Amino acid sequence: MTDQAILDWLLAGDVALQYLTYRELLGDERSDLRARIEHEGWGAQLLAARNPDGSWGRGFYQPQWTSSHYTLLDLKTLGLPQDNRLARASVYDIATTQKGPDGGINPSVPGALKQADVCINGTFLNYACYFGQDQQQLRSVVDFLLDQQMPDGGFNCRKNRSGARHSSLHSTISVLEGITEYVLRGYGYRIDQLQRVAGQAREFILQHRLYKSDRTGAIIHPELLKLSVPPRWKYNILRALDHFRTAGVAWDERMRDAIDVLLAKRRPDGRWPTQPAPPGQTHFVMEPARSASRWNTLKALCVLRAYNDSRAVAAS
Repeated sequence: MTDQAILDWLLAGDVALQYLTYRELLGDERSDLRARIEHEGWGAQLLAARNPDGSWGRGFYQPQWTSSHYTLLDLKTLGLPQDNRLARASVYDIATTQKGPDGGINPSVPGALKQADVCINGTFLNYACYFGQDQQQLRSVVDFLLDQQMPDGGFNCRKNRSGARHSSLHSTISVLEGITEYVLRGYGYRIDQLQRVAGQAREFILQHRLYKSDRTGAIIHPELLKLSVPPRWKYNILRALDHFRTAGVAWDERMRDAIDVLLAKRRPDGRWPTQPAPPGQTHFVMEPARSASRWNTLKALCVLRAYNDSRAVAAS
């Protein structure tokens, strides 16, 4: 397919993908398309699944992929207008009713678990900031996350439970996405510390060349190379590269291996595939596995646009 044919194909997708393609590839903030996300396609389907009490599924975290937590993340990913009153009301309810003793958002409330989960709180910070949650309600979440940083710079959800000694790429990317959204939306509480921590966490990922052991150079796990749609809480190289792009991180030679893997996954027609998503109940399937993926194609093209020129300079 030609570049124009791929662009036309992207613009033939869901209205959310149309909006994001115009914004990210064509530099055109199509507010008319964005306004349609809550009334058409995937965005409308997700909003229609909302319960009368403002939750999705059986509440904050059950079942996992159709819960309020992951549905709100999906709505944020789709580019739902930030002032959507339903999403904002649901975020407020979580922020005010789901905090545990340590100040973190905790799906066991009012259960027995005293330790909140780092991945959940990083993801919550991501969509809560996007939908404009009041800073006062975010302070304890920020405090909790900063307290959970590991000595190697990253994060691991097992640190406050079983005493993990090495950070997890899954946990680290979730926290980084939350911090980045916090910074982008202009929040100020402990902002200098958060930005310093974000730099250290990104360095942790770069030390692993995004998917390799920092000791042996071997692939940590093949799943880190899968381009699942949506990735949910799981890390993959495209998710990491897209984070670096969104955060405005300059080209680093240690990104090269992941970029090469990404390019190798490109189909002969110039598009990228969808690879199997984590199992579990979903509201609906956005893109079937092993088909051409508009999501992955859009994300990959954005990453290559952000870093391709820099790679050329670095190689010369």
